[in-house]
Amino acid sequence: MNKTASIPEVGDRRRAPAGASGIRRWLAILGPPAFFVVLTIVMTWPLVLHAGDSVVGRIGDNIYFVWMMAWFKKTIFDLHVSPIAVPQLNYPEGWSLAYTEIAPSELALGFPVSLVWGPILGYNVALLLTFVLSGYFMHLWVNDLTGSPGAGLIAGTVFAFIPFRVAHFLSGHLNVAGTLWFPLYFMGLSDLLFGRRPRRAIVLTGLSLGLIALTTMYYLYMTLLISGIAVVAYLVLFDRSGIGDVQRWKRMALALLVSAPLVVAGSFPFIQLAGQGGLPSRSVDSVVSGSASVTDFVLPSTDHFIWGSWIAEHFNRDHWMEGTLYLGAVALPLALLGVFRLKDDPRYRNLIRLLALASSAAFILALGTNLHWLEELVRLPVPAFLQGVVDRESISIRLPGYYMFQYFPLFSKLRTFKRFSVFVLLSVGALSGFGAAWIETRVRHWRSAIVLGLLALIFLDFYPGPYVDFAKIQARPVDYWLATQPGEGLVAQFPFYQEEDQDQIYNTLIHGKPFLGGFFNAFPPAQYSRIRPVMEGFPDDASVALLNELNVEYVIVDSSAYPGFPIVLKEIESLGMPAIGVFGKDYVFHLPASP
Repeated sequence: MNKTASIPEVGDRRRAPAGASGIRRWLAILGPPAFFVVLTIVMTWPLVLHAGDSVVGRIGDNIYFVWMMAWFKKTIFDLHVSPIAVPQLNYPEGWSLAYTEIAPSELALGFPVSLVWGPILGYNVALLLTFVLSGYFMHLWVNDLTGSPGAGLIAGTVFAFIPFRVAHFLSGHLNVAGTLWFPLYFMGLSDLLFGRRPRRAIVLTGLSLGLIALTTMYYLYMTLLISGIAVVAYLVLFDRSGIGDVQRWKRMALALLVSAPLVVAGSFPFIQLAGQGGLPSRSVDSVVSGSASVTDFVLPSTDHFIWGSWIAEHFNRDHWMEGTLYLGAVALPLALLGVFRLKDDPRYRNLIRLLALASSAAFILALGTNLHWLEELVRLPVPAFLQGVVDRESISIRLPGYYMFQYFPLFSKLRTFKRFSVFVLLSVGALSGFGAAWIETRVRHWRSAIVLGLLALIFLDFYPGPYVDFAKIQARPVDYWLATQPGEGLVAQFPFYQEEDQDQIYNTLIHGKPFLGGFFNAFPPAQYSRIRPVMEGFPDDASVALLNELNVEYVIVDSSAYPGFPIVLKEIESLGMPAIGVFGKDYVFHLPASP
């Protein structure tokens, strides 16, 4: 007897009996999204109580996305210009959002809320919706494949709340949290490859790829690379006769055509900036730390409510933000169960092969340029008789990513290879649903109990506990004062490294004046790179001369960042910059505007 025969055919949903009530039908439709809404509130509790004025954790990249919510509103509805160019940052040269991340498809999730209730709530709603929709879209895919709503809920819960996503939620990375389009993309791609529902597959693949392009260039590049590797490897290893299938390639070409408008829209600012030399390639030495450790995939999150502190105390987790790649003590065994029990079933075999190829490629590339273990570079001792030849006592283990960084197009633009792991997490999520569906066939009379039990175990494995740290987003008193000053006087912030702080960008929303700095942690623009060495010497003659050359009018100094500030205060005033206001720790000095 075929033990998997009771699993329905791919795409064959279990239907309610003909006499089922309307309430039951609506519950089947609305139940899954409601489940993910409730679970999102629980997993991020009590963010919903603070969502109107605060962000979870500390101020960081989160406030940059809050600023973008307001900036998009201002440019679209007030200025009627493209939001990509930001003339009042890095003034007078200006700045492009393409120097960093934009994530318009995720900003759009919270933008309507932002228009009515403000950018802070808009940002928080967008971030929370990435959980809801990542889970719900994964549920749709796995339910479509298995016909099991319970398996879909399990797969969606794994994918939405896997610690990788929770870590980037805590870090305020709205772009990296934008994983919601991946289940839809792989649903469409697999249907294209396997010849199922071609019209829907073309539209679904194209639109979801376009939305990935509007999330982050990291994800677009990685998606094209990983799916390209997986499709080619699948055809070569398992379907060589299908390589010449013209209709299959036409369908894929049509999907790319559907994606083109959104892909071009998402990529154009970055292509334009790269053409101007604004996105230089990195050196291999500068990106080694972006390589994942093998151990990252098995170490639980340091944010876990029971054993997180113990993990942090006993293991090096300095790069926890990007290195939280834990696959789950429940999810991974479920995924392996799905693979081994269903790998020969003709209804699942091809997709399992495709996911195995995609996740294998992603795992290797996530390890980056050189092999790491516990966040330390693995080095092998060189035999004494060879040390003179290689001129070193030990060598690191180079991985495929090292050579791709040297020779593969655009690979050297990447900084954090760990993000390739999102495709490993996607595969574990989907395959865990397969494992759950197989279990359901073995315990027909206990299906609900099994699903609830697995959901509870996954919750316990991933739950970070209630958050206690929230940062209230508010401008400084000095920014409200600046807003009352006439004219468009240029503002500079010292110490000069504070020019790059994300919260300084948010402050420009309040005072409305041009600012010398901006969010330059990825690729500093030319003007900023040129003036930084001089400005770091402030207060001295050279920095003040440059401030005058740039027509800076207001110089804000954070006195708490200068030991022995009374001496620094005298030095500043001796350079012809009188203090015109003190607002807590912030001193304001004035340079008369040039005629």
